[in-house]
Amino acid sequence: MHRFGTLWHLAVISVAALLACGEGRAQEQAAAFNGLGMHLGNLSRLSHARTRSISPENFTGQPGQAGAATTGTGARAARDLGPGWKISPSIPIAAGKTATLAEIDGPGSIQQIWMTPTGDWRKTILRFYWDGQAQPSVECPVGDFFCMGWGKYAQISSLAVCVNPGSAFNCYWEMPFRKHCRITMTNIADQGMTVYYQINYVLTEVPADAAYFHAQFRRVNPLPAKQVYTILEGVKGSGHYVGTYLAWGVHNNGWWGEGEVKFYLDDDKEFPTICGTGTEDYFCGSYNFENRETKQYQEFSTPYTGLAQVLHPDGVYKSQQRFGLYRWHITDPVRFEKEIRVTIQALGWQPGGRYLPLQDDIASVAFWYQTLPTAPFPALPDKDALEVN
Repeated sequence: MHRFGTLWHLAVISVAALLACGEGRAQEQAAAFNGLGMHLGNLSRLSHARTRSISPENFTGQPGQAGAATTGTGARAARDLGPGWKISPSIPIAAGKTATLAEIDGPGSIQQIWMTPTGDWRKTILRFYWDGQAQPSVECPVGDFFCMGWGKYAQISSLAVCVNPGSAFNCYWEMPFRKHCRITMTNIADQGMTVYYQINYVLTEVPADAAYFHAQFRRVNPLPAKQVYTILEGVKGSGHYVGTYLAWGVHNNGWWGEGEVKFYLDDDKEFPTICGTGTEDYFCGSYNFENRETKQYQEFSTPYTGLAQVLHPDGVYKSQQRFGLYRWHITDPVRFEKEIRVTIQALGWQPGGRYLPLQDDIASVAFWYQTLPTAPFPALPDKDALEVN
């Protein structure tokens, strides 16, 4: 009896210990949530991550310092009200000058960016620098970064990028960094411009397997005869490709989107690992994006893909059609271990049922995550070569 009681007592202690251990692990896991990767499924979880925000009302993001400006672009309008009454809602950037939008010490992650820039969106260049690199990991005209490559407003309602009335640019790409983040904006136009902006971020621990956000702009106008357009190449490191934006200007009559998109991964040489079946197919459409009732292009904007812009000739000087398309690989990232190259063909039709290699105006932004260091990007086109024409 005494032996049985002892065994029973030991069993109770063991079960209690296991339950306590399980409860402890659960508490540890809950406490370990770093506030990254937010979605509806984890929105209720508590975290010790610290929310911060940088804007012209708080250039450093320091707690308790927002809205305290005494000078700024709104000072005259607030002259009867004083500090705290929208004295610094924006910053001017003179022609040829660069402004630093954010300097942040990590570890942490950018979670959302809102901005509304005036001026020429193709001649306003965004650059992001991670962890003290001299080489930017993002280098892109602000319009193209937010899928507005033709300098005209169009509404976009996607998960990664939203463009809202009247010209509100928003992105939701998560951008983790470990040591430092620096974001600049350069105005290469001949006139000054103004930018209103807010960069919302979190200071928290970053997982060891979190890669760095990258975006690279390219443009060729016109594309040389019988050449493919390169969206991305020269990448070195491990990562995954997450999105494409194209601003496509047509120089011919007829359909322009028969070309295939190809992903060359790691050791691929002549032929890629991934080859699509056509431009509109890659952007998750079909049959020329044509509305079968109206016989016109049908614009659309969805969480992962869209034909966001169709600009038509006006009968006078705007003589060519222009298109803006985006495709986000959020649920289907294209993973690589060493390098990646992405290309697209420009193909139409000619008589006799033959493909017509096109010489169109194509600009692109490639979006991806990778390990550092960032390989040098090709030089941006000069001011004249960036011109939307």
